[in-house]
Amino acid sequence: MTNLAPTQSVHPQDAFHQLLAACGIADAHGMEVLRLVHMVANTYENVMAARMHDDKLSAPRWRLLLRLMLEEQRGAPCVHPTQLSKSQHVSKNTISAHLRSLEEQGLIERELDPDDRRQFRIRLSGVGRTLIRNATPGHMAFLNQLTAELTPDEREQLKALLAKLHRSLLAHGQVNEQCSA
Repeated sequence: MTNLAPTQSVHPQDAFHQLLAACGIADAHGMEVLRLVHMVANTYENVMAARMHDDKLSAPRWRLLLRLMLEEQRGAPCVHPTQLSKSQHVSKNTISAHLRSLEEQGLIERELDPDDRRQFRIRLSGVGRTLIRNATPGHMAFLNQLTAELTPDEREQLKALLAKLHRSLLAHGQVNEQCSA
């Protein structure tokens, strides 16, 4: 059995660094950076979920509707789920669940592709188009508000650093490009 020292008022992060030092690890910058990225991503998802609650729309579903609107504006009458899966960087199962929910809400229309009956063709419904047109300006203003404490230079620097971190993760993490934007 291990003898534990009495608990002192040591900050958990300091205690963690002490634990790492006891294991011979002096530098944990990779974990620190990725912990902060993860924390920011989780906070963003929670903030957006609360913000979008009134629209009964999650942030991933809003992004899907935005993608459908973008494709529509580019002249594509419909999009296949596989294309959406790749553009949203999620699995086909996740896209299927999102599409099912959006269809149940009447925000998209889904039909079998007459050229390939194994595929569905997805498009915005009139209700979905109206929702995305009406909700997007407010959501974009809110997103901009979330980063308002950063100066324009800081925002550009942060974007450049995150893009560089993304490239490093791809290069050293031995994953394919499916995660890239």
